[in-house]
Amino acid sequence: MKSKLIAVLGFCFVVSQASAWGPTGHRATGWIAERFLTAKAKKRISAILERESLAMVSTWMDEIRSDSTYNYTTDWHWTTIPDGKHYEDVEANPDGKVVMMIEKLTKDLKAGKLSAKQEREYVKMLVHMVGDIHQPLHVGKPGDKGGNDVKVKWFRSESNLHRVWDSEMIDDTKLSYSELAQSLIQPDATVVKKWQGASVREWATESMSYRPQVYDIGNGNLSYQYSYKYLSIARLRMLQAGIRLAGLLNEIYGK
Repeated sequence: MKSKLIAVLGFCFVVSQASAWGPTGHRATGWIAERFLTAKAKKRISAILERESLAMVSTWMDEIRSDSTYNYTTDWHWTTIPDGKHYEDVEANPDGKVVMMIEKLTKDLKAGKLSAKQEREYVKMLVHMVGDIHQPLHVGKPGDKGGNDVKVKWFRSESNLHRVWDSEMIDDTKLSYSELAQSLIQPDATVVKKWQGASVREWATESMSYRPQVYDIGNGNLSYQYSYKYLSIARLRMLQAGIRLAGLLNEIYGK
């Protein structure tokens, strides 16, 4: 019984480290992406996913953490890049693989040599990881496990900085994922093109650029003021993730 309890606690720790945005944020990203797909890409992706929506498959990569078959994906949700460095500076570091795996899965999907099951799973993984890399704490700095070790209070409840960004700021809006997605300002075509033209490695650098705001926690008692100042960053990153996900899927399936 004791060994089972330890295993469960260990699993919960890993999930808290790896989940980004929580279900609401991930599904909002998937909902946005579907609105920017070409007709051809939308039709092909619907067939591949057996008519599941991008919103619904966006959390699959977290859900499979209960299946040991997928233990190899544990480090695919995040990466660690020190302040003042770039991804290329730490590329050989095995400390998180989200950049490498987005690039690899995109290449493999474009090659088109996968089984139906592999293709379906790769698309689901891509949907999730594009969301992950846009959450600033999933491109973490060394030493605090992406903010999991930064203990804070969120409206007097014990929490950590990672959880605040994953879900607590977002869920406290009391919006469903579709309401959240619809509340985001739709950028014009010029902005969409600019965002979709950025590379995966540039997405990671962008996430790093928000560290001064993310870690602006004062005495660690976070509430309305922190959300008022920084929820807009989370909203922007979810919007960018959705539009860029659509760009990737259009490249793969929309031509």
